[in-house]
Amino acid sequence: MTDTGFVTEAPASAELTPYDRSHIKLYLRVLDAADGGADWREAAPVLFGLDPHQEPERARRAYDSHLARAQWMTTDGYLLLIKEGIVVRS
Repeated sequence: MTDTGFVTEAPASAELTPYDRSHIKLYLRVLDAADGGADWREAAPVLFGLDPHQEPERARRAYDSHLARAQWMTTDGYLLLIKEGIVVRS
């Protein structure tokens, strides 16, 4: 899955952003990759369509920032989603 609508740096806000709302599935996929032990160099082409050999800094930054945001979603962001009544459908 490549999502051409991603930004290299995921948001770092204490609030949910429109980006968060539209990239929930991407966050879940990043968490799955990390939990499965995938190396960021394996995940970046699949999740972001970025070649870690051609754009190593951008690929790493995209992976790391989205993983950090996905982890935030598991501790804080999901509560805000619940408050808003947002349901994630596959």
